[in-house]
Amino acid sequence: MQRLVAPASVLCRTAAHCPRLASMVYCPRMLLKGPTMPHFTASDGASLFYTDTGHGIPLLCLAGLTRNSTDFDYVAPHLPPLRLICMDYRGRGRSDWTGAETYTVPQEAADALALLDHLGLESAAILGTSRGGIIALYLSATAPERVRGVILNDVGPVLEPLGLDRIKEFIGRRPAAHSHAAAAVALEHTAEGFANVPPSRWMEEAKRHFIATDQGLDINYDPALRQAFLDSLNAQTGDLWPLFDAACARPVALIRGANSDLLTQATADEMASRCPAMIMEEVPDRGHIPFLDEAESLRAINRFLGHLI
Repeated sequence: MQRLVAPASVLCRTAAHCPRLASMVYCPRMLLKGPTMPHFTASDGASLFYTDTGHGIPLLCLAGLTRNSTDFDYVAPHLPPLRLICMDYRGRGRSDWTGAETYTVPQEAADALALLDHLGLESAAILGTSRGGIIALYLSATAPERVRGVILNDVGPVLEPLGLDRIKEFIGRRPAAHSHAAAAVALEHTAEGFANVPPSRWMEEAKRHFIATDQGLDINYDPALRQAFLDSLNAQTGDLWPLFDAACARPVALIRGANSDLLTQATADEMASRCPAMIMEEVPDRGHIPFLDEAESLRAINRFLGHLI
């Protein structure tokens, strides 16, 4: 029987509930989602994946634009005892694909609050990588009572066009590499601003971000995220500084890659000027986004958590 390649989320969502169609459809999301994995239901009925481990201070981890909850597997073993909560945004990882019009910061922020409600939590600290940091700032301004503090991983109120243009080049597109080994080599040579990264780490990154299929490697998120990203670039985003100022009412930490093309040193300095109590660490030989399990990142995270205990 011939298998169908599903270019749109609608076919994948239908196949998830129809075994006969599922046998004919190739859909990356279905390769990741299992019946026993924890999910909660968003206000629009979308099924969203999350993990919830440990006890203590709740730390909600929000990944980058195309990333998912597995990004935090690296840092988890290095954290002190706490309640670590990670989620896959809609359209990413093991969560439902719901269409480009729903892949927005306000919707993803609402989903994060829905997860806290699902878990019975009044508030949580947030560790936000790139897109996740923007969501954390948005929540700090719109639902401050739910946010205990924020750790921003290489993101701030000003997003540099150079970094956004780089993201535009790859988002929503299948990698040219046909194997994880080839993808790892490509990452090593194309990752802007990164140096002295062991090849084994690039291999791990390739395996986390790309799915091996009979047709080669594929992305592990809805390709419609590309249209959502392009729409956001064309929209009037407004001034994000008031969101950051709102976050500064609580503990804030900033991790910046020394070679980041999305968060400049000038923006980081302005953030420090406006928020003198902000914890700030710079990770050498790293661009956007720095790894969270390296010394400088861990120092910022642990200092931040020390303010919450």
